[in-house]
Amino acid sequence: MNMAEEGKGVPMVLNPQMGGIDATVESIRYRAQLIARNQKLDSGVMATGFVGFALGFLFSLVMVIIIPLIIWGL
Repeated sequence: MNMAEEGKGVPMVLNPQMGGIDATVESIRYRAQLIARNQKLDSGVMATGFVGFALGFLFSLVMVIIIPLIIWGL
């Protein structure tokens, strides 16, 4: 007598419990997206940092020196 004849039948494959794995995958995906965004921001700042500093410096000179000279009529 084999297993099928004893009423046990063919063993069934159970569906895996994917809740924990799905949560871990989403956590990793979220962190990877945060890291990618941060790296893009840092790259943009580093690429345009000198130009931004120079423009800010020129703007501050205009506001502090040139505008008052024009207002006072010198």
